[in-house]
Amino acid sequence: MAIEQYEIAVIGAGHAGIEAALAAARMGCRVLCLCTCLDAVGNMPCNPSVGGTAKGQLVREIDALGGEMARAADAACIQFRMLNRGKGPAVYSPRAQVDRMAYRAYMKSALEHCPGLTLMQGEAAAVETDAQGAVSAVRLASGLRFPVSAVVLATGTYLCSRTFAGEVSTHAGPDGMLPADRLSTALAELGLPLRRFKTGTPARLDGRTVDYSVMQRQEGETDGEGFAFGSGTPRAQAACYLTYTNERTHDIIRGALDRSPLFSGVIEGVGPRYCPSIEDKVVRFPEKARHQLFLEPCGLDTSEVYLQGLSTSLPEDVQIEMIHSIAGLEQAAVMRFGYAIEYDCLDPLCLQATLETKAVPGLYAAGQLCGSSGYEEAAGQGLVAGINAALRVQGREPFVLGRTDGYIGTLIDDLVTKGTNEPYRMMTSRSEYRLIARQDNADRRLMGYGRALGLISQARYDHMEEKYARARAEIERLRHTGVAPSDTLNDLLARRGTSPVRDGAALLELLRRPQIGYNDLAAVDPGRPDLPREVIEQVEIEVKYEGYIRRGMQEIEDQKRLEDRVLPDDIDYLSLGLLRTEARLKLDAVRPRTLGQAGRISGVSPADIGGLIVYLSSREDK
Repeated sequence: MAIEQYEIAVIGAGHAGIEAALAAARMGCRVLCLCTCLDAVGNMPCNPSVGGTAKGQLVREIDALGGEMARAADAACIQFRMLNRGKGPAVYSPRAQVDRMAYRAYMKSALEHCPGLTLMQGEAAAVETDAQGAVSAVRLASGLRFPVSAVVLATGTYLCSRTFAGEVSTHAGPDGMLPADRLSTALAELGLPLRRFKTGTPARLDGRTVDYSVMQRQEGETDGEGFAFGSGTPRAQAACYLTYTNERTHDIIRGALDRSPLFSGVIEGVGPRYCPSIEDKVVRFPEKARHQLFLEPCGLDTSEVYLQGLSTSLPEDVQIEMIHSIAGLEQAAVMRFGYAIEYDCLDPLCLQATLETKAVPGLYAAGQLCGSSGYEEAAGQGLVAGINAALRVQGREPFVLGRTDGYIGTLIDDLVTKGTNEPYRMMTSRSEYRLIARQDNADRRLMGYGRALGLISQARYDHMEEKYARARAEIERLRHTGVAPSDTLNDLLARRGTSPVRDGAALLELLRRPQIGYNDLAAVDPGRPDLPREVIEQVEIEVKYEGYIRRGMQEIEDQKRLEDRVLPDDIDYLSLGLLRTEARLKLDAVRPRTLGQAGRISGVSPADIGGLIVYLSSREDK
């Protein structure tokens, strides 16, 4: 039975699917969002948190482009912190502990109330194609068939998924949900390359049975801004706690390795190197006497606590024994046991920079299906995939974010250009432009795109423009405002541990000193305007890091010259004798969009790029 009323189908309503469906519908398309269980919309099967190192930058970029994750995280926030404050603004990263159920309810409501979007429970079994090989319909396991022009795959860890806890293996998705086997088979039949990855999660405890008095209390911040630009201070506060494993814990783990599916060879999928299980950590770092664990609340109306740092696939009896060996957890009751989950995903080299598959026009992929890990990485990809699916349906030019645009561009470029042999996690070190692509200026970098796509309102865009105009005006005022030497000024400088002035100085020069903050100058600057925190933040960063920012902007301009040089689609790389054999094979497999992307492909050397430039020049001369 065929039902004709949609233009785009989004398969999955996790973090990638939500952003894809909302973006496409808000751009004016008729969207069907399918999920196997409506109660799992926006589910957080792992840590109930949003943001963190590099991930917080992704969330702010999602907000600047018009996505929903930042607003949902602010609405469900129960603790907020800005990480890495001691390391400089390039790596400041917002992080929120959120109420898991409140987050899910917020996202389900957002989907339900979005015009043009239908949320439906049902298992997608196949993506159908027309005579030209392009997407033509999505078919459910029930037999229902929906003709569509584009499909966004956002299946998370559900494809042929299997969970492991010791000797017990279950054919199931996250949190015991049903797996999606039919679709995995259908994607393989379409010629898409599949592989097996693995991830895991720790136990959840009953917080009423935890002795917090022997743990270190971790408070959140009570001031500052949330994820969404202009959102104000996050609302609720809840404490997290820090404790540690010990040698007894490690002995219990080592004694049970023969029962671990991770070490017995039962699990075949590749796990995340940057988020290993506790048994992995004990084996890989035998010299470490302890590993830190964070107890993080799952919500304000539940006693369930997430035990971060103790991800495991060990048997449940071993989990109980090792948990009870930890200070403060001697009497802890387990509410959910930890498990590992293995699932099918795509080799991301089969994707274009738009996240459209190379093999099937109109078929897009986003999230953990693309080999990444993390809610934030999934949401960023989902937003881009949903935007591009809508643009395709509307006959408009595709939307591509580059590395110079920020973390989302870096994430996608890494996946589709370099591929990944393990679940990909975003880190600040992956971005060569991190001083420019900061979390605080994501609005300036990306809101113009969001406005052009129709995802950012004119009012939000105008507010952003006003913020940066006020910052520029204040920097100019500081540049042209001098302060005479005085006891007040020199006492201030002495208290801040910096040298006094004899002949006076411009306020801008004083602010350039590392020891001096903008608010410190109030005592010697009677003409200062009343500025909001967000403007002051921009003033301080622009003044203190002016030289570094200028150098970074020049690097971006140099890189853009390579990125702007588009490679013709019809290049026969295999016949280019100027290139080495490895480079020819890699270029033919990836089919890069630009010269810049070609240079980032593993196995393509600078000499190969030089040869490619020579070829392009000879072709242009003909």
